[in-house]
Amino acid sequence: MTPPEPRANPELVGHDDAARTLEEATHSGRLPHAWLIAGPSGVGKATLAYRFARWLLAGQPPTPPGAVPLFLPAEHPIFRRIAAGAHADLFSMAPNAGERGKKEVLRAEDARAALRFMAMTAAEGGWRAVVVEELERAEREVVPNILLKTLEEPPPRTVQLLVTSAPDRLLPTIRSRCRRLDLAPLPDATMEGLLGRWLPELGGAERAGLARIADGCPGRALLLAEGEGLALQSLVEEVLAGLPRLDPRRAQDIADRVTGRRDASALTTFMLLLRRAMAAGLRQAAREGRALPWAEGRSLAEWSTLWEKLGRLADETERLNLDRKQAVLSSLGMLTVR
Repeated sequence: MTPPEPRANPELVGHDDAARTLEEATHSGRLPHAWLIAGPSGVGKATLAYRFARWLLAGQPPTPPGAVPLFLPAEHPIFRRIAAGAHADLFSMAPNAGERGKKEVLRAEDARAALRFMAMTAAEGGWRAVVVEELERAEREVVPNILLKTLEEPPPRTVQLLVTSAPDRLLPTIRSRCRRLDLAPLPDATMEGLLGRWLPELGGAERAGLARIADGCPGRALLLAEGEGLALQSLVEEVLAGLPRLDPRRAQDIADRVTGRRDASALTTFMLLLRRAMAAGLRQAAREGRALPWAEGRSLAEWSTLWEKLGRLADETERLNLDRKQAVLSSLGMLTVR
């Protein structure tokens, strides 16, 4: 059984220290008005943000012995209202269809609605909370600039929880006005336990493979499981094993396989796994002082530049709705040494 969405998830695994930091800051009487919750995608950032928001709005009840900090039982009325998106003192933003539906982004209209929300008094006379998911996926710089107004002049008894997987892509003025809270990937043993509970239909080897390529991020592991992540990982390994050259016909076959689905999720996953494998290989080469077989023929600096180019290509393909098959072929062409 897979976990519910972050706003309805009663469980927080592996981030007790981060939850305790938020709890202690609240009890100190000097709670920062804005938190930047950072960490890799799927590690549990939004789950922590909603856990803190509902605990805060519920009056900060004491955590029972042995429970993870910020505990609120799932049957609590505040928990149920937040899970249903029906609490008047919580405003949440998440990426939605952007211009012409080409890419899911945080929209300027939602940021303006957040501004209006924070200009009002609390409906229930206590705290208010704003949760912004995936802030790095904002619509141009309009959204950060709108939110910056409330960070510079924060309203009373309001906390903003800004969630991001790419803090370095945010405006420096945003980062400087928030207290940062970083979440680390989960240990292998914790990941294996979670996947055993969530994906019991998979064999042990498959779950171990998912845990390995998810890099300690349970949400990412679930997305990979849904999106044929293990099959795409096999394609990535085939590509790297074939370098520095790749048969053009096989490149066509790989592109067809990656882009055969109607949505773009397979391309996104393939590019993520390809760049992940490249980064891991380059780190290993830097430690050991010698390149892996697929990396021979280029310097580490050249591979680093190529890694960045592949990231830009993946982003532009999604953002501009470019031809996905051509994006895969272009990526494979960049990897090939002619």
